[in-house]
Amino acid sequence: MKLYIKYMVSIRCKMVVKEELDKLGVHYIILELGTVEVMNDLTTEQRQKLKVGLLRSGLELMDDKKAVLIEKIKSIIIEMVHYTDELPKVNYSDYISEKMGLDYTYLSKIFSEVKGTTIEHFIIAHKIERVKELLIYDELNLTQISYILNYSSVAHLSSQFKKVTGLTPSFFKKLKDKKRIGLENI
Repeated sequence: MKLYIKYMVSIRCKMVVKEELDKLGVHYIILELGTVEVMNDLTTEQRQKLKVGLLRSGLELMDDKKAVLIEKIKSIIIEMVHYTDELPKVNYSDYISEKMGLDYTYLSKIFSEVKGTTIEHFIIAHKIERVKELLIYDELNLTQISYILNYSSVAHLSSQFKKVTGLTPSFFKKLKDKKRIGLENI
């Protein structure tokens, strides 16, 4: 049985989910961002306790099919942008469609309807947060960052960064108080 968990966007979130499942004595097979595969169906009592335990940590067990679909899309994007060394060289629409096993037009329509933004804008927001992260680490230059995040050029990255943040990447890098947004808030 698969369980879908909203706001499960980091390794720390995975640890919280594992802890809650262990408390309930629930055995899980796979644990990914936003998804847990459990070996047996949960009882109503276990489901309720898990729901409450997750809520205490800011996570949410989901039941609504559209919400589950949206969370799967978000998890694929977060995994792709934040947890891979290099973004796929294929079209993001093809990548997401292939991962989901569903038509991209359908996914895009539902995502926009529920989230009030497009998948493309969601990806851009996450890419900009990743750029901020990489700039703060100061291990890579802008050319390397643009390559890793699959931008066509440094100019394209810089222009998109400025459009989203209002700052140039170099000005952002000089700021003492570098503002980043939590992944669950993008």
